[in-house]
Amino acid sequence: MKIGNVDVKVSIVAIAVFVIFSIFLFFASVFSPDVRSQLIWLIPGLFMLLVIPIALNYMSRSQYADIAPVYEAQAKTLRIKLINESMVGKPVRVEGVVERVHFQILNRPQYIVADRSGAISVKMFTSPDEDVKVNDIVEVIGQVIRRYIVTGDPVINCVSIRKIKNS
Repeated sequence: MKIGNVDVKVSIVAIAVFVIFSIFLFFASVFSPDVRSQLIWLIPGLFMLLVIPIALNYMSRSQYADIAPVYEAQAKTLRIKLINESMVGKPVRVEGVVERVHFQILNRPQYIVADRSGAISVKMFTSPDEDVKVNDIVEVIGQVIRRYIVTGDPVINCVSIRKIKNS
């Protein structure tokens, strides 16, 4: 679904929740005479189960689209091995092969990207523009952060991930 110039992607989990509660609402209205008087509240509530995830995804994707050019201009191209604790908070650009992908079903994908010097975790807090799969060669632009807010090894908070070419 496209809203303005932002391609909104609703997670499968949000759709599943909407479908499950729609089924509950259907059975409740068929088998209970009291529920029909409450439909004035239940139907808008059901509608909001779909609208809220769409709105949140739209807002996060539009924010990422706005800050991506800033990061592209400031990011330094680095080998993964050179990313360390002293770089926390700095924008970086890395190129590598996607070795693993997690949490795409939640629209919060995490990738393990590797180049010849090493591998790093790349976290994205919204759905990417492109569908990135294992063995894709990608360019990652983002900011170095710590894995667990205050502690942990450095990872990349991804602002933009693009396929360079498919393998």
